[in-house]
Amino acid sequence: MNKLQANICLICVTLCWSTEVIIFSCIPDDVLPFATTFICNAIASLILAACFFRRIKREIRRSGKKLILRCLFLGVLNCIYNILYLYGLKHFDVSSGAFTFSMTVVVLPVVLITMKKTVGAKTWVSVALVLSGIIIALGGNLANLSIVGLILMLLGCIFRAVFIVKLNDYAGEHDSISLSVFISVFVSALSFVIWFVLQPETFASIPWSGTIIASLFIYAYFIIAFAQTLNIFAQKRATATEATIIYSLEIVFSLIWGTVLPETLIDRATLTPFNITGAILIVAGSIIEIIEFKGKRGLKSDVEKQ
Repeated sequence: MNKLQANICLICVTLCWSTEVIIFSCIPDDVLPFATTFICNAIASLILAACFFRRIKREIRRSGKKLILRCLFLGVLNCIYNILYLYGLKHFDVSSGAFTFSMTVVVLPVVLITMKKTVGAKTWVSVALVLSGIIIALGGNLANLSIVGLILMLLGCIFRAVFIVKLNDYAGEHDSISLSVFISVFVSALSFVIWFVLQPETFASIPWSGTIIASLFIYAYFIIAFAQTLNIFAQKRATATEATIIYSLEIVFSLIWGTVLPETLIDRATLTPFNITGAILIVAGSIIEIIEFKGKRGLKSDVEKQ
């Protein structure tokens, strides 16, 4: 797989992730997110483990404790940033929250520099375009944004940026499927602990139905088992900043779904000059990051690991 193919895979992953809102619309609001996270990650890990048992066993023999500890670290980071996002998004409407979620793109270069990795000029141009898109999309809501919500979202973006950087590092050293399985196992276990603390009756609290069960299995297979594994596989060739900037396209895809799909599936999105312009700038930032500028040293690939 070359870098272009890896970036195309990341776009496919982002497209899959953008359907989360459609799947979750079939699950009642009173079902805690920690419950769905636990169930879906548990199902995904079981599916992958059953299909690739021998491959995972070989990776455990090769990497052993290092693989387990790294996946535990990634699982903890995943749970932390999702909790911060969960409570941060309560302070925003759907549109504002979605665009604020993309602040990870802005935070990531700072995290890379802190971790002693270099950031190329091309990446700064992409980040500037995506940041401009976020600010324009927020439009008149910018002055009314909750400070508490912004702080929670910013902290979530920092933890998510660290997660992406470390996942990118580990993807080059370990088997993709094994990483995906053990990350899902630890995310599932940590989510269950939080779910049990908040809702001790756990499974008895879910109003089980055919629709809920189908939604959980669809999410487990397509969003976690398939998309998460494909994401890790693509990050063997793509850089952390390429992945993060491409992830920001999730907002654009979500905006499209909210415009074209019926209200029975998703809350309709209202297109405005602000969010259209913001989406265009985010797409432009992603394209610039993906394109290779051959012969121009100043616009070299974004992250050179030292």
